Amino acid sequence: VQGTGGSSAVSKCSAAARGYIQDRFLRLLAGRRRRRRAPLIHRGYYIRARAVDHCIQDFLLKTQSLPRTQILSLGAGFDSLYFRLKDMGLLNHTVVYEVDFPNVACQKATLIKRTQELSALVGDTGGEGLGAITFSGEDYKLLGVDLSELSELERTLEEAGLNNEIPTLFIAEVVLTYMENTRSDALIRWAAERFPQACFLVYEQVHPEDPFGRVMQQHFSQLNSALHSLARYPDCEAQQRRFLGKGWTECSVMDMNEFFTCCIPEDEQQRVQMLEPFDEYEEWHLKCSHYFVLAASKGMEPSWTPLLPNVTVPHHAGPVGMAGSVPAAVCTRLSGIPGLRRYGHHSVLIKPNVILTTGGFGEENGQHCRMRNFHVLSKHAGYWKAVCVTQNIPDKRWGERLYHTVSCLSDTLALVVGGRTSPSSAGLGMLWLKFPETCNASDPDDVAVELVSLQPAAEAAALRWRHSTTEMTFKGEQYLFVYGGRSALEPVLGDWFFLHTPELSYTAIAVEGAVPESRHSHSACSWEGGVLIAGGLGVAEQPLGSVFLLRELEHGFQWQTIETHPPLVPRYSHTAHVHEGKLLLVGGVWFHASSVPGITVIDLKTGLCLDYVIDVEHLEWPLMLHNHSSVFLPNEKELLVIGGGGNCFSFGTHLNPEPVTLSLSSILISH
Repeated sequence: VQGTGGSSAVSKCSAAARGYIQDRFLRLLAGRRRRRRAPLIHRGYYIRARAVDHCIQDFLLKTQSLPRTQILSLGAGFDSLYFRLKDMGLLNHTVVYEVDFPNVACQKATLIKRTQELSALVGDTGGEGLGAITFSGEDYKLLGVDLSELSELERTLEEAGLNNEIPTLFIAEVVLTYMENTRSDALIRWAAERFPQACFLVYEQVHPEDPFGRVMQQHFSQLNSALHSLARYPDCEAQQRRFLGKGWTECSVMDMNEFFTCCIPEDEQQRVQMLEPFDEYEEWHLKCSHYFVLAASKGMEPSWTPLLPNVTVPHHAGPVGMAGSVPAAVCTRLSGIPGLRRYGHHSVLIKPNVILTTGGFGEENGQHCRMRNFHVLSKHAGYWKAVCVTQNIPDKRWGERLYHTVSCLSDTLALVVGGRTSPSSAGLGMLWLKFPETCNASDPDDVAVELVSLQPAAEAAALRWRHSTTEMTFKGEQYLFVYGGRSALEPVLGDWFFLHTPELSYTAIAVEGAVPESRHSHSACSWEGGVLIAGGLGVAEQPLGSVFLLRELEHGFQWQTIETHPPLVPRYSHTAHVHEGKLLLVGGVWFHASSVPGITVIDLKTGLCLDYVIDVEHLEWPLMLHNHSSVFLPNEKELLVIGGGGNCFSFGTHLNPEPVTLSLSSILISH
């Protein structure tokens, strides 16, 4: 548990170095421990610092006219809170008390005494700290006490001069969850009973049982710092009830997606989104849905309500009504093939019962890397088998791409469009994949890769990723419709291209109707000669819940909105298929609802929208249904899900270990 504080100081330090947070004291307190963290970690620590600071500054603002207040930071670690507030001139009538394990408090006290810039801010201490009080300044006290020993804590605080009668802010930033529940509950109750005017600020984890939550829990267990609160208080509502049941009269709580959207001004959101190249939206939103900030208070006049939203977002509170469930089963013959553990890849049915999977990031020879090899999967006598097709091709032609599309144009020809290596790279061009008619997993024969030379007008269609490419017809001719996505320069695109096949010439075709808002990570399917677009991540990194049909007219196409009822929960990074007039959406990421997305069936004639939960009882591992690929097998009424997962914040990379079949026969009964 003590180790988590050091690691979090290093992460905060790295985020400050990249301009996410303004805090010159972090580097002084992190000591020699310096490492540059990934952009996803920077965002995670940014939102944590921002939520905690937002509430603390609100407390200081609301109490500024009072003669005296105090802040008690529990499990403060190497936090720079006191020095930041003092430097900003916000502690004119406030004393800050920090408590942590004795050896952590001693290390921090030594560091402060040794560092001129820190000791100068605390001022003349008039002697060493005594006993459990490792450092004592006029408005700053550092105490070494185990928080689970409540009577010891109370005695030391009294000795250090804590005053029960004045307004007090308690801060517990990822602290209570490491304590046994009986002890953390006792601490919450003690604070309410002993302090007539008090505020309590908590930041910690939530939602332990969904796939991301399971990966998160496993990480902390491996660090030998299990999260105790989660079993008893699994969601924001349970945490709110916890405080209201232990003597606090007001309590509001928000997860970090809601906090980011509602409490951070738009210009600041944009500043953070532009700080460094970023492409891990799924894991960012999942991380944010697994942490909350809570503000509880009692006896405060006026009442303390720091979590009032500046803007309101559509919030599908509570569970989405589920119409039934879909059973998931491991595809036994395909288990144990490491190359199928990947994300950001693409799978396409090249002919009945033969699938080609390309690109993405995954596992090869025991290493995590961008995948260069293809896999061919084929079904014989009811069983799937897969084989790796090694590519002896120069990097510059196939590269190692993620978030590309593959469209099958005939039994022997497929087209790869776009994709990226790193998020700062320009998109990658188009490639032809040529394979013999006999291609299957028993006889995979080499897949030949050839560079496509595009006419200049069509080049922009290829320089993107997280886009869609869909086969369609116009006046009896075959076209590919490339839509949306993002590029190294544009975080979200809303343009489109009609490419006449097979020569891929750019064709201008008139499109009327209201243009859909720009998006990436949406889904697109061919339907009745046109294209169905659903969901996606829009401007300001907000999921979209709209469904559009690009429908053929006599002289061109028209965008048409498909109204769904109940309204589709906004989502992105899902996959989609059409079967007999029904649009199936598979998985994805949403943050307007508390459950994880399963399968949504939209009746394209009536707009009726039904959600089904995926029954994972027979899987021994968390099934992450984002950045996956899926192939619909109409005869079996089955979906084959290949890959999926991602970098789960600082909890490690999770790749779905084996392909999974989802049986849809019960939900696709023809009416």
